[in-house]
Amino acid sequence: MASSGLLSSFVGILRSNWRPQVEAKRFRYWKDLREKGYQRRFGWEDKLPRGLLPRIEGKKLNSMPIYHAKNGFSEERATKGQNDYIDILGDSTLHPARIVSGVPTWLKTFRGNEFRRLVRKEKMFDRGTYPLYRPTKWSKMKTRMDWLWYELNYRRRIR
Repeated sequence: MASSGLLSSFVGILRSNWRPQVEAKRFRYWKDLREKGYQRRFGWEDKLPRGLLPRIEGKKLNSMPIYHAKNGFSEERATKGQNDYIDILGDSTLHPARIVSGVPTWLKTFRGNEFRRLVRKEKMFDRGTYPLYRPTKWSKMKTRMDWLWYELNYRRRIR
């Protein structure tokens, strides 16, 4: 019975013209906010000119570069990919990984995931000058290794 009295008093409050004492600071629509005189970017001046820009006499216009045909018979282009099938066509004395150029020696025959690669790199450069001359790269590498270690050991499902 007590709950019905409480409910009826609450319904009476809802039907009356009761309003809260506090006004809401948040506006429902952007239009209402603009009508109240809200100023955006107060004190900011637009320094860029509007409209078309004038052409300055004597200044060269930006244009596409002139097309020059590439020399397809240069040494670099002529020998590109010549050792791709050395393991199939040649004798088995030379491994294809030994021919690859432009790759660090510690990475040539490496097979493994990113974490193992970073561990290998750390072992190669740990005693050298890499941490001294490239401290940001070194710290980012160490941070990445920490995250990968966490990922490999804790976040993966155990099979």
